[in-house]
Amino acid sequence: MSLSEDLKREIQEHYREFLKARGLHARLGQKQMIANIANHLGAIECDAEQHRSSEQHIAVVEAGTGTGKTIAYLLAVLPIAKAMNKKVVIATATVALQEQIVHKDLPELKANTSLKFRFSLAKGRGRYLCLTKLDRLLNGQDPGEYEDEPMFIDESTMALYQSMVQSLAGGQWCGDRDAWPEELSSEQWQPLATNHHQCTGRRCSHVTSCAFFKARESLESVDCIVANHDLVLADLALGGGAILPAPEDTIYIFDEGHHLPDKALGHFAHHSRLLSTMRFVDQGPGLLEKLVASFELATSVLSQQATLLPALMARAKAALDQIYHACKPLIDSIEDEKRYRFSGPVPSAIREPASQLVEIFTELAQHVEKMLVEVESILEERHCPIPRDECEHGYALLGQWQGRMEANRALWASYCTEEDDIPIARWLTLVDTGNYLDFEVCSSPILSATHLQESLWERCFGAVITSATLTALNRFDRFIMRSGVPETEHFSVVASPFDVSQAGLLIPHNSREGNQVDEHTDSVVEQLPALLEQQLGSLVLFASRKQMMQVYEALPSSWHDSILVQGDKSKQSMINEHKKAIDEGRRSVLFGLASFAEGVDLPGAYCEHVIIAKLPFSVPTDPIEATLAEWFESNGRNAFMEMTIPDASVKLVQACGRLLRTESDGGQITILDKRMHTKRYGKMLLQSLPAYRLLP
Repeated sequence: MSLSEDLKREIQEHYREFLKARGLHARLGQKQMIANIANHLGAIECDAEQHRSSEQHIAVVEAGTGTGKTIAYLLAVLPIAKAMNKKVVIATATVALQEQIVHKDLPELKANTSLKFRFSLAKGRGRYLCLTKLDRLLNGQDPGEYEDEPMFIDESTMALYQSMVQSLAGGQWCGDRDAWPEELSSEQWQPLATNHHQCTGRRCSHVTSCAFFKARESLESVDCIVANHDLVLADLALGGGAILPAPEDTIYIFDEGHHLPDKALGHFAHHSRLLSTMRFVDQGPGLLEKLVASFELATSVLSQQATLLPALMARAKAALDQIYHACKPLIDSIEDEKRYRFSGPVPSAIREPASQLVEIFTELAQHVEKMLVEVESILEERHCPIPRDECEHGYALLGQWQGRMEANRALWASYCTEEDDIPIARWLTLVDTGNYLDFEVCSSPILSATHLQESLWERCFGAVITSATLTALNRFDRFIMRSGVPETEHFSVVASPFDVSQAGLLIPHNSREGNQVDEHTDSVVEQLPALLEQQLGSLVLFASRKQMMQVYEALPSSWHDSILVQGDKSKQSMINEHKKAIDEGRRSVLFGLASFAEGVDLPGAYCEHVIIAKLPFSVPTDPIEATLAEWFESNGRNAFMEMTIPDASVKLVQACGRLLRTESDGGQITILDKRMHTKRYGKMLLQSLPAYRLLP
């Protein structure tokens, strides 16, 4: 099957309309991207019930900066989705791109073409106010947090909550965290937010005024939903179709798609603070007694179930205590580090009580589930025998317990599971709670490929994955390994329309190799002044904060007023100050780390020179990456060549990409690491860069 002639003509017509209305010329890369996506998705075969019956349904497109990829994938996907009666979900990795698509790209497409579609922004439940929690807080009642993690709310925060009530009543605010006029800190917002475990849903007395459910209802009537990677992954974790449309009825577009595998790892990871969990199970019987007392007139089921929990909680406390005594010497041994990684099998002193905890938390969760069902039935009664707000609070509290028990069950299962082919990363992290030192027990798969295959790629009707950096060393192998997208799917590269020869690339022969730490730092200090004098606006990227500060402090003091160092102010404040200086004709230099190598947009004179101090090799100290490297080596594979070099290739392309942001941009890229000349992998990295004009 192939894209129908009618759909092909429709897409071409909409593209012509858009270009004419905007006074634009067709871009070759944009046309190629539209064609690649449309031809691939248009060939999806369906059965009589419009379910996908063919395998090739994913288009992976690396599109260089300036391609206009958002308009390209919208023009290709929206007509196909409408013809096949499917929803479109666009997922971004950053808020900035999400806002651009919602407030700029989609409205422009709608205004400048005859394409008919409705769209809406989707956010997770935690971005919306829970009116039940706000009521309880303002009435001086416990908002439902764990007693082992007490909450203190000061007068200024309480005044903030009062102003929220007034804004809601006056219609100036809708309950969306992002729509509040000032930025809300996590400490201010968290007491007001809820999750799917705590929410009573349609049974809630505030459901008709609930910001989350109002937003969710609007999704049912739209053709295109703009979300983010985290929300899509959270929806899949709930089985798919819980918040967003079912995967089988959805064409997903993952913009900034190179972030998806790492985002997925975060959703498949497990963690629990050990001392905090011990306090929770220790205080459980007392909390249960209070809860059951408030429901005594309504039901005997809760009291029957509650009698079974104290003994289980006591067993959990004993097993957790064994694990604590087994883990404490490991934490004490790490000296300056805050993390201990398990290499190889988990010690039996931890594995055996972990196995007990899986059984205990499974039983606890089952009992709490029965209690939740009972409270649900009470909430559905026309005449609730106990105050409704108390009933809703009890449900939220039980929901918290259930979530915590399920999280612990999953975590401890990962500590006593016999591994198959691919190992699990496991580690301990020291946490200062402010009152005492706790340590978090963590685990994660080292690759998200299998999880994404099962929950997303095999189920979705179709998908588009796009980014400016999906290849590494000019191949998709790295992305395939980490994402699980089958090799048989459609992969393509669309070049940037920018003339990359407008950028000169200099790799000074008198630089030092980046692994010669002190000599390299001295070399950077020596070369920077002459390099920075050439332009008003420059960006200097470092691989470590230590070297960045050493270079800054070693430079002549006359340079200090012109340099903005990451960490002194917020990233946006630095950029604003930098732009202001350039606008006023003053020299300004940004010193930044990895977060400045991606997503920073400094067109024209704001950045005419990108200086990369050292090749962006990351030492695999992260537990997940370290375990992955260990697994590679144990299988006779070269982790440096298969992991470190491809990762560095992606980061180097991203860093160099800070220079050319518009068609008229030009300037220079300088890499102050001699390994680009002296090492075989240096030549590989050079070949993976765009065809910049090499400077002698």
